[in-house]
Amino acid sequence: MSLNNMSSKNNLELNPRISVDCVIFGFDLNQLKVLVIERSISDSDKQILTLPGDLIYEAENLEIAADRVLFELTGLETIFLEQVGAFGDTDRLNKEADKKWLRAVREEPEARVITIAYFSLVNIHEYAPQASSFAKSAAWIPLNEIDELAFDHFDILQTALKKLKNKIRIQPVGFNLLPEKFTLSQLQKLYEAILGRELDKRNFRRKMLKLQLVEMLEERQEKVPHKPSQYFKFNETNYNILIENGFDNFGF
Repeated sequence: MSLNNMSSKNNLELNPRISVDCVIFGFDLNQLKVLVIERSISDSDKQILTLPGDLIYEAENLEIAADRVLFELTGLETIFLEQVGAFGDTDRLNKEADKKWLRAVREEPEARVITIAYFSLVNIHEYAPQASSFAKSAAWIPLNEIDELAFDHFDILQTALKKLKNKIRIQPVGFNLLPEKFTLSQLQKLYEAILGRELDKRNFRRKMLKLQLVEMLEERQEKVPHKPSQYFKFNETNYNILIENGFDNFGF
């Protein structure tokens, strides 16, 4: 079923107590960013940033709901989403601005909602968000500039980031955030952005080259104000061989 078909389910009943939220990470070769939407009831209201999320339909499963909601609010589709976890603290709804917004858009604004969160990593240059539905805008915001979100979305974001940090130590998931060809400096900057700390340049490069996870290309950077760096690409075949041989940690 296509997302366009899923988005036309207006005749189905919404479950007022279960929602899905999506944490989408992107990387612009300089810093890690997160896709957020801006919600408001009227132009006079304070603009509040949230993760893309909404209630599920009674007749759809969670994965389909996450795909649909992400598409309806941001226009992003065909993205692999991985579950982060469930969030259902009794104080999820403790901000007056959140209560006001729910009263304006939900039939049962006081209902306790359990949300299932998902996250994904995408190449930021391949996805241009287009806000729709109750999203006034959708944009990529630097992770280090986000200190408050609606509901408990900041906690959800931090949980997804922790999961990402753990995954990047044992899987080459960060390559999803890079273009097909990249420099080792760009790869290191990605790891540093996710881990939140600097890595030794010599040790990082030696480890990546020793594991043969990257393959050197004949191309170099062009039109740069410094010595052109060599381009590399991810070697998925060698990674699969490492996994088959029991590799489970990059040591970062």
